[in-house]
Amino acid sequence: MPKDTGTPATIAEYIASFPPAVQILLEEVRRTVHQAAPAAQEAIRYGIPTFVLHGNLLHFGAFRTHIGFYPTPSAIAALKDELAAYATAKGSIRFPLHQPLPLDLITRIVHFRVKEVQQQAAARKKGRR
Repeated sequence: MPKDTGTPATIAEYIASFPPAVQILLEEVRRTVHQAAPAAQEAIRYGIPTFVLHGNLLHFGAFRTHIGFYPTPSAIAALKDELAAYATAKGSIRFPLHQPLPLDLITRIVHFRVKEVQQQAAARKKGRR
């Protein structure tokens, strides 16, 4: 789907490599994550957009038929009932391109992940004392 120009250096470059309709969806995901986790930093990891907060917070990307969202297996397990309408795997969720993005659900997933990584970071810090 994207033009093959190598690995993008930024999320903006990644998004720009897709057709306009997909760019809109990717920007919606990006904006939603920023609003839910304003302290998270943008990066490209594994060739896809990543938000980093005390390590990888989540990843996302566009594919031929869906937006892939990768919040870790713990987030998927914690919100499995809310995710029942979507194809999921151990660490991934597929949001079909032909359906509106569930931005409220994405926000809840991000909040779950922020809390989780903050607890993990606090536990690591406590363990170093």
